[in-house]
Amino acid sequence: MPGLLFPRALRFAWAAALLLNLFAAAPAWAQAKVVQTPYKNPKALVDIFLDDPAKLGAALYWVRSLVNPLTEAPYSMFPEDMSIIVLMHGTEIVTLAKKNQERYQEVLQRMRYYADMGVKFKVCGLALQDYGYSAADMQDFVEVTPSAITELMHWQNQGYALIPAVVLDKKFSIEQIR
Repeated sequence: MPGLLFPRALRFAWAAALLLNLFAAAPAWAQAKVVQTPYKNPKALVDIFLDDPAKLGAALYWVRSLVNPLTEAPYSMFPEDMSIIVLMHGTEIVTLAKKNQERYQEVLQRMRYYADMGVKFKVCGLALQDYGYSAADMQDFVEVTPSAITELMHWQNQGYALIPAVVLDKKFSIEQIR
């Protein structure tokens, strides 16, 4: 019996040494590489067309995701270095009506913050008519355009990148799907 134990122990030691060498020689788990794309003076047109004005808060995260990284280090762009237009032509235009100011106070504050940074907020004149509004009914930082579709075409012809603010119904929390 003692002769059988030694070869088994030797085999075990050899396997353990092999595994240790394998793990010691293997590189640490690789990770993603962080890059700093050399962004230059962006020209962007954020298209917002929502089926529910309650989704506007989520749509404004598209503006945040565009402006905040560019104004922070390492880019540290000044707002005047960026040309950003937000075009609204869905149910969300009710949030810009002066009469609804109290109801939509939070999103109005966020839009005003970005407007003060130079982001232009434009509203489709045809949609205003559909809702029974006029330019006089809108907040003072809003510009009324003749039509959202012609405005989209115009700014894209001027070299602006079109960014559709897609807002889906959230079915899962981040914790559930992570």
